[in-house]
Amino acid sequence: MAAGARLEAMRRRMRLSRVAVWTVIAAGPVALAVAIASTPAVVAAAPAAKPSAMRTTAAVADPGGYAQVFVGAWLRSSADDATSAQARLVQSMAPDVELPDPVAGAQSKPESVTAVRSAQREGGTWSVTVAAQYADGSLRYYTVPVAADRSGSSFAVTGAPGVVAGPGRAEVAKSSYSVTVPEGDLSAAVGEFLAAYLTGAGEVDRYLAPGVKLAAVSPAPYTALSVEQVLAVEEAAVAETVPADGTTAHVLARVQARDAEGRWPLAYELSLKARSGRWEVAGLESGTAQDGGAW
Repeated sequence: MAAGARLEAMRRRMRLSRVAVWTVIAAGPVALAVAIASTPAVVAAAPAAKPSAMRTTAAVADPGGYAQVFVGAWLRSSADDATSAQARLVQSMAPDVELPDPVAGAQSKPESVTAVRSAQREGGTWSVTVAAQYADGSLRYYTVPVAADRSGSSFAVTGAPGVVAGPGRAEVAKSSYSVTVPEGDLSAAVGEFLAAYLTGAGEVDRYLAPGVKLAAVSPAPYTALSVEQVLAVEEAAVAETVPADGTTAHVLARVQARDAEGRWPLAYELSLKARSGRWEVAGLESGTAQDGGAW
């Protein structure tokens, strides 16, 4: 009986719905528009935007090292001995380049060869400048044409080297270290830190500001160290007493380091910070500074 009652109620609702629809149609377009406006709108979700493809360009390999190897082998080879290891290396890198023909017994082989400049040209070609240093202290520069494939993974020397003038000396900006620091708390802190850093005289950590991590050079390369000069950027570095906590000074320290082989003039740029009446090292320009150890 309950099921029958529910079925009858369903039929009644369907009949009422048909009557309402036909009533709206009979009433004309205006009523139909009102009926449509009262119907809940269904909003279609916009299709998810496809991620745009990112184009990445592979870094072009610099053929400077390739040209350096070639010039070193070319200068150490001879047309009189085309079967030597150096001559065969030249021929494998540049089959069309002639070997030099030095005078018998000539001491023309360089002690070192270094690539100093690479200039990229159109069409995947490069011009590489290589410096050759000789035992008598003379220096000669060679330019080498090198071709590279599209991937930058293969190179070829396309012509003989040419001797060129070396690069000129660049203009150097005036140093910002213009304040001379006298002997005192700051210069002493610098000397003690560098002695620990380079000679192992004491622990480096005791001279570092909180949060700075810096390991000493190991094994210690020198046996003694002395501070020759300390220059600073800020006037706070020359105060008679250590300034307020948090005051920072950037300095350039010139030192003399000694070992069994002699004396070595070195220079270090550091930043120091005042805390509790003492100067602490807050950064080292070069080295293995981490977590705030470089500025």
